[in-house]
Amino acid sequence: MNAEQPSLGGDPHSRQNIVIVGGGAGGLELATHLGHKLGRKHKAKITLIDRKRTHIWKPLLHEVATGTLDTGTESVSYHAHGARHGYQFELGELTNLDTRNKTYTLAPRLDQDGKVLMPSRELPYDTLIMAVGSISNDFGTPGVQEHCYLLDSTRQADRFHTALIDRFTDIHQNRPGDRLRIAIVGAGATGVELSAELHRVTELLRSYGMAGMSRHQLEVTLVEAGPRVLPALPERISTSVTRELINIGVKVSTSTMVSSADENGLLTKDGERIDADLMVWAAGVKAPDFVGKIDGLSLNRGNQIETNEYLQAKDPEGNVIDGLWVIGDCCSFTMEDGTRVPPRAQSAHQMASCVFKNLMNQRVAKPLKGFAYHDHGSLVSLSRYSAVGSLMGNLSSKSMFVEGKLARLFYISLYRMHQIAIHGKFRGALIVVLDWLTRVIKPKMKLH
Repeated sequence: MNAEQPSLGGDPHSRQNIVIVGGGAGGLELATHLGHKLGRKHKAKITLIDRKRTHIWKPLLHEVATGTLDTGTESVSYHAHGARHGYQFELGELTNLDTRNKTYTLAPRLDQDGKVLMPSRELPYDTLIMAVGSISNDFGTPGVQEHCYLLDSTRQADRFHTALIDRFTDIHQNRPGDRLRIAIVGAGATGVELSAELHRVTELLRSYGMAGMSRHQLEVTLVEAGPRVLPALPERISTSVTRELINIGVKVSTSTMVSSADENGLLTKDGERIDADLMVWAAGVKAPDFVGKIDGLSLNRGNQIETNEYLQAKDPEGNVIDGLWVIGDCCSFTMEDGTRVPPRAQSAHQMASCVFKNLMNQRVAKPLKGFAYHDHGSLVSLSRYSAVGSLMGNLSSKSMFVEGKLARLFYISLYRMHQIAIHGKFRGALIVVLDWLTRVIKPKMKLH
C-alpha cells in the first residue's frame, strides 16, 4: 500500500478508537453511520466530541436568531442520540492535536461559576476526523468583535434574539412609532435569509400583544462588499433575490465595504455612515482560530486544512498525515478545475459519506475512493415570503431555476433529508410529523 493509502497496522479487525471532533451536519452524520456499522457491533469505539450538548442544523441559525425556530424541539441531544445509534459523546473543546503521537487535548471543563469540573486531558486516538466547521471571518475589521453579533452558534443566535426582543419591547412600550435599525454585513445565504426572516418577525409581533407594531418600524440594511447579493450563486438567482428583498422592504447596499464598526453603526471605506441599533456580521467564514495553532498541518488563508483526494489531511510538505481526515467547512479540498469545494451543508454531507466508505475500505484493505463533489444546486429561503434557487440535473450539468412555493418546498426538504440521515427513515418520518403538529399548536415565535 502506497503513502497515499496508509494501512491501519496490526489486525484490521481490532477495536479501533475513532474520534470525530465536531457535531455539525457532517460530523453527526458520520458518527451515526460509524455507530451503526462498528459501534453497535463493538468493532470500534466511536467517540463524538463537541463543546455543546445539542445539535442544531447550522443553516437554521437565522431562525434561532429571530425566534421563529424553537431550539427546545428542533435540537438533538448528543448524549441521547449517541446511546441510540452506537457512539459515545464527550463534552469538550479541542485545544491541540499531536499528529505524530496520535493524541488530542481537550480544554478544562468548567461549571457555570467558572470552577474546574475536569482538568485538561490528553487522550489517544487511532483515527481522528476533524469536522469543526467554521466561524465568521471579520477580516480584522476594527470594532466588529465588540459591537456586532455573529451567528456561529446557537448561543450567539440566542444573544441576538434577546437583544432583538428587548429592542422591540422598548419601542412598543416607550417609543411608539420609532424604528428599529438593523444592519447586516454580508449578503451571502445567512445575511439574505436573516433579512427576510426579520421582516416576518414584525408581522408576528402583532399577533403576540404588540398590536401597534408594523413592518414599517423595522429598517434592515443588507451590506455587501461585492457588486451583487449572493456572489457565490448564479446571477439569475442574485437578481431575483434582490428584487424580492426590496419588495419586502430591505435596503440592499452593494459594492459597499465596511471599514469599522462602533456602538452607533458602521463606517464604510468611502467615509459614509450606516446608522444601526443592532449589527450582524455575516461576511465570510474561516476555520476556527485554534486550527491555525496546531503544528504539522497544511492550511490555506482561511485556516482550512488542506487534504488529498481522499480527504486525508496533509502536512506542509504535502505528505499525508496518518489517521487524520477532514470534512465540512474546515476542509480545503481542491477540485480538478482548481476551485475549492464551497462550505455548504451538502458538501459536509458528501464528505461524511466519502470518509465513511474509505474507513470501511481501509479496514478490509480495499483501495480508497477519491472524493468527488456534486453540486445539487442552491436554495435560499426568504422566510415565508418565498424561496429562490437552482437545482442541478442528475443527467446533465444544466440547472433548473425555481422560485416561490416550489422552491420553498425543496428548501424544507433539505432539512428533512438531514433529519432522516441522522435519525433513520422511520424515526425521521415521525419527527417530521411531530414537528408539523408542534408548529400548529405552539406559537410561531418565542418572545423570551
